[in-house]
Amino acid sequence: MIEVEGLVKRYRKAKRNAVDGISFGVGAGEFFALLGPNGAGKTTTISILTTTLAPTGGRATIDGRDIVRESSSVRRRVGIIFQRPSLDQNLTAEENIRFHAVLFGLYPYRPVYALMPPDYRRQVRDLAALLGLQREIFDPIRTYSGGMRRKLEIVRSLMHRPKVLFLDEPTAGLDAPSRRTLWAHLRTVRQEHATTIFLTTHYLEEAEQADRICIIDDGRIVAEGTPAALKADLSAEYVVVDADDRGRLRIELARLALPTTGDGPFTIPLDSRGVHATLKAIDTPLSLVRTESPSLEDAYLEIVARAEGERNE
Repeated sequence: MIEVEGLVKRYRKAKRNAVDGISFGVGAGEFFALLGPNGAGKTTTISILTTTLAPTGGRATIDGRDIVRESSSVRRRVGIIFQRPSLDQNLTAEENIRFHAVLFGLYPYRPVYALMPPDYRRQVRDLAALLGLQREIFDPIRTYSGGMRRKLEIVRSLMHRPKVLFLDEPTAGLDAPSRRTLWAHLRTVRQEHATTIFLTTHYLEEAEQADRICIIDDGRIVAEGTPAALKADLSAEYVVVDADDRGRLRIELARLALPTTGDGPFTIPLDSRGVHATLKAIDTPLSLVRTESPSLEDAYLEIVARAEGERNE
């Protein structure tokens, strides 16, 4: 669905490329996450792919359409939820949707909802019901909460049935319950429409459910793979132990040459050892045993730190 080859973007008077020759592909119906620190090139990449910014070099296609030569066709195939809300506060929710649909040439403009074509009214009702907004769809935007506005942006972005939905920090500024609700709705949308999802986010737990993750730093791709592969390749599983007699445990761990971190509780990387073999070797009575698997955040921080270290060498 998305093919990117050697994509480059350099802003005027910049000393380096904001996007520096990146290449990747996204399959139809895939949930793809692009992660990276602030200034890594994530928003620039999305801006190029959605034709709001021209690339300096390289090429990219969406659903087989070149983003430069066939930009109008590309725009008809994508939906965008921007990092900052883009709703007109002076209109109702339905009016925001209506003007979006008219601008995309989906329906002729009518001054009131009742005069719009039946297909439009049915589509608005169905999407509003899908996201739980059917009661508020005719209310002014200024009465909406942050979570409701994000839901409305999803409704609006899906009106033209896009092949790809770009989400640039879609939950920025939302509280935890609103983020959870929004993602539940996005999962429903993906199931209902088989939409390809392209996400950038600083909330790494949101990327845990992605089919594939690409990590970008300083304009370059530094890692790519499934969440499970990234965690398995870059962070080892570990066990946390403690004892009432902490001094005795510390001495025994040193005698066993088990690498540890912390002064208690002690963290022991498992590497090739299993949990059972590690615990069996310890004679000191333990008051705490807890196994921990690496999180996506652990892997992400390790990847970014390694990339920074390589740049500084």
